Amino acid sequence: MTGRTWARLDNASNIFLAARTDADPKVFRLSAEMDHEVDPQLLQEALDATYDRYPLYRAVLRRGVFWYYLQDSDLRPLVSAEVQHTCAPIYQADRRTLLFRVLHHRRRINLEVFHALSDGTGALWFLSDLVTAYVGLRYPEAGRALGTAPDAGADPVATGQTGTEPHGTVPAERLQEAPVHELTADSFAHYFRRRRQGQAPATGAARPPRKRVHRVRGTRTPDHRTRAVELTLPARDVLSLARAEGVSLTMYLTALFFESVRRSSGGLGRNRTLAVSVPVNLRQFFPSTSARNFFAAVRVEHTYGEGEDDVGSVARQLEGQFRPKATPEALERKLRRFIRFERTPVLRVVPRPLKDLILGLVNRVNNRGLTVAISNMGRVNLPDPVDSHVGRMLLHVSAARPQFCAVSHAGLLTISFSSPFTETGHIREFARHLTDRGIAVSVAAARVTEEELRLVETGVQTEVEA
Repeated sequence: MTGRTWARLDNASNIFLAARTDADPKVFRLSAEMDHEVDPQLLQEALDATYDRYPLYRAVLRRGVFWYYLQDSDLRPLVSAEVQHTCAPIYQADRRTLLFRVLHHRRRINLEVFHALSDGTGALWFLSDLVTAYVGLRYPEAGRALGTAPDAGADPVATGQTGTEPHGTVPAERLQEAPVHELTADSFAHYFRRRRQGQAPATGAARPPRKRVHRVRGTRTPDHRTRAVELTLPARDVLSLARAEGVSLTMYLTALFFESVRRSSGGLGRNRTLAVSVPVNLRQFFPSTSARNFFAAVRVEHTYGEGEDDVGSVARQLEGQFRPKATPEALERKLRRFIRFERTPVLRVVPRPLKDLILGLVNRVNNRGLTVAISNMGRVNLPDPVDSHVGRMLLHVSAARPQFCAVSHAGLLTISFSSPFTETGHIREFARHLTDRGIAVSVAAARVTEEELRLVETGVQTEVEA
């Protein structure tokens, strides 16, 4: 790379930079659990092949006078064993580093990404290609089906090459035909910056006043590490619960989360409104192959004590709020407003450090209006020869407040809770609700407190069955 190509950050990425803190460095993790112990050398070869088709992931973050921008680099990533807690900080302002890392731990391949670089969909594309290339190397028969096998076609395990000797070149024919995810594509600018012909100006309709929102508080973890707890359960069983209430899985899980917070809080007090931010993947409405951030957040809420408060009723009420806000027309109006604000002449000439202060203040005000945040990536599909070698897939995020992420694969739904606090009462209530309805739930938790950490020597995330 020449280091000459650059692209200004989109509006969502600028918010992530201004909002990052020690407790919430705006890092998320996507994981794939393989059917064997991960081979680091093969993973490195797969990463080298995948990296060459993602110019975006070669970018480093630079600071200009007025804005941040991404710039090409000649850096090459190296896979490494996991030695830090999940979602540890990646971006360091005083160092020129890549904005992602690939880790391995036992059977897991972990991709961690600084959110200013990419969103969950873009990262999932990268992880899927990485796992596909890895399986093509690890299982030559699958590799031949994918067109990614080494020329010799020898089984690296049978020939004793695993972990010690180089293998054939990947990707081959099929991966070379896959889209190349460039650095420069900014889908926000492509779709929402210019006014369409005949488009009516925004009316600026008045919003109803917001209610005071219940916010979860607790004991912060030592050294700001994220408290992560994973629940694994049969996807079909949970979907049945949602369908029985006539709602989407996302809204059912959100209503259950609200109920869990309410039960574990010992009473909501005067602030009986719980609110949630739900990200919407804009690619489903505005086609884009950009791996950069391209999503919008929709806010919905429920006030307890003003009607039916059971999980099903709350889920239906949330669904009724969410659907009209998640249409292409509503999202386009909202995003055009944001981009007009970002492009106002006054803001454009404000120096970047002052912009960071303004955006950080906007983010803090926005946080006061939220109880939790969620993200449901839905069901992940991998190519046939790869799919059978991958079990659970997981999504973790660093968190400024309690939140959860859901993703399903191989018939298993994983729900990952993360929080800056040590308390897990709401997670216990969440799991109890599901087990009371006959759903088998397995729980794994990362140790975070000093007492828990004394049980391990290195502080590496350790799974414990609960």
